[in-house]
Amino acid sequence: MKSVLAFIAICFLSSFACAQSGRRAKEVGTPVPVPEQEVNEPKPKPPSQDEAAPVTAEKNQDYRCSEDGSLARILDTDTPGERVLSSKEVDTRLVITAKPKPSYTKEARRNGIEGFVVLKVLFSGDGKFSRLRVTKGLPAGLTENAIRAACKIEFKPAIKDGKPVSQWLTVEYVFRLADSSIFSP
Repeated sequence: MKSVLAFIAICFLSSFACAQSGRRAKEVGTPVPVPEQEVNEPKPKPPSQDEAAPVTAEKNQDYRCSEDGSLARILDTDTPGERVLSSKEVDTRLVITAKPKPSYTKEARRNGIEGFVVLKVLFSGDGKFSRLRVTKGLPAGLTENAIRAACKIEFKPAIKDGKPVSQWLTVEYVFRLADSSIFSP
């Protein structure tokens, strides 16, 4: 189809150019139809769950960490079947044994963004994270990096009557350009 249209356009333009110059156009044979060629363009693939768009963390929103490091927004506000105790109610408080440091994003470093991210984290009695809530965030992916680092925190759960229990704890990450390595990802 494209080649037929191109042929017609060339014929039209050449006859128009000849008419403008006062010369007579040469006779051209009858056009031979060219069979249309099918163009096999790859069809766009819908994103799978594995390739879903990354979640952008928002203030006062609850998130869950997944095994692959991605974030999932939690829509329900209840924590079914989970009794959460305050630090005053427990016999032994929760102990953080390892707190990984989040990395700076290139965009945040380029824009000179500094500050702190405050997360409220629900540490479960079974040694896993139930959820995280952003209390104060930063732009340019720093909040998301803080959440990913918080998901890797290692801890010993709080104890009440000899049994591990769930407890909310505020976790803060400070982002200072002077403290960040230029070579960090």
